[in-house]
Amino acid sequence: MSSSSAPTSRTRVVREPQRAVYDRKVVNRVLDEGFICHVGFVLDGQPFVIPTSYGRHEDVLYIHGSAASRMLRNVSGGIPVCVTVTLLDGLVLARSIFNHSMNYRSVVVLGTGTAIEGPEEKLAALRLLAEHIVPGRWQEARQPNEKELKATTILQVPIREFSAKVRQGPVIDDEEDYAFPVWAGVLPLKVVPGDPIRDSRVLEGIDVPAYVKSYSRSR
Repeated sequence: MSSSSAPTSRTRVVREPQRAVYDRKVVNRVLDEGFICHVGFVLDGQPFVIPTSYGRHEDVLYIHGSAASRMLRNVSGGIPVCVTVTLLDGLVLARSIFNHSMNYRSVVVLGTGTAIEGPEEKLAALRLLAEHIVPGRWQEARQPNEKELKATTILQVPIREFSAKVRQGPVIDDEEDYAFPVWAGVLPLKVVPGDPIRDSRVLEGIDVPAYVKSYSRSR
């Protein structure tokens, strides 16, 4: 499949079009680095936006939720959805308040979600979700039993209609403001793991695994 996609009338970026990206590789990098997506849908005329975890395999997004979730109970029947993921990379502090901004990478995916029904397919999707958040965890932790599988719904959304928007770089001020006597610049922001906190009931002799000690969100 091509690494880029022509935008549709629904995904073409209108505001700040110079920040638009329609390259699938860029979209995949953003999706693979993020933790949380927001799923928008309309039910009985009422818009809802629900945050939840997700994972990606090739050209499909897998979205996790409870079988009792209003979102997944209704969306799994084929309601159109809008899925967004945003990574915040820094605060851009300009000389004027109007020119303050943020460095960010965001993705919007439009599509129709369907629920995964088969237990083997659902188990594979749960593994994908777990490995997306903490690679290496699936092999060590207890895997879902039949009851837990029934209580979980996984929605799949093809990544076919999408766009990304990226803002990177320094402050951009109006020329006359460069003489204004105030500090300006970029304050970078990163997801940085802290020291692991051991659960009080972990069995004796079990050390912090390597994938936790060396955890990084950069992909």
